[in-house]
Amino acid sequence: MRALKRSDLADWPDFSETALLADFRWLEPFLVGLTRRSHLSRVPLADALRSRLTHAQQRRLEELAPAHLVLPTGTHAKIDYRDDNAPCASMRMQEVFGLASTPNIGGGAVPVTFKLLSPAHRPLQVTRDLASFWKNAYVEVRKDMRGRYPRHYWPENPLEAEPTKRAKPRPRRD
Repeated sequence: MRALKRSDLADWPDFSETALLADFRWLEPFLVGLTRRSHLSRVPLADALRSRLTHAQQRRLEELAPAHLVLPTGTHAKIDYRDDNAPCASMRMQEVFGLASTPNIGGGAVPVTFKLLSPAHRPLQVTRDLASFWKNAYVEVRKDMRGRYPRHYWPENPLEAEPTKRAKPRPRRD
């Protein structure tokens, strides 16, 4: 919200720590029925903060700063806005085969940083420029990964390859 308030022309409420602590009316409806301090962990803070927005602002927020990115395999990768490389999303490399360029958010102005993972979900590469990665660094990554994960799919041309959640893509039945 803070980044959107600085960059977007829309009239966003103040989400600074000072403003939120100055007036707790935004939180009151979410505290109804809580009788113990331990119950505070159940308060949906994201929903409480979102309730400060009008319906139109909530739609605009989802448009400019979505919570998830839909990958070519249909997987919903969570976008992390608190990461140093924000906004960023992590996914197995095989799930973005065929994706020619890095998706943008924020009205098309901000590329999502991809943390590409191995089949064991270990970091392989961090990039904001997927097209450049496929052209340059992928060749070396492929060599290394084919040795470590020989049962998995490491195509020569990742732009023409079918994305997959599996070790190898399913054969097509025509």
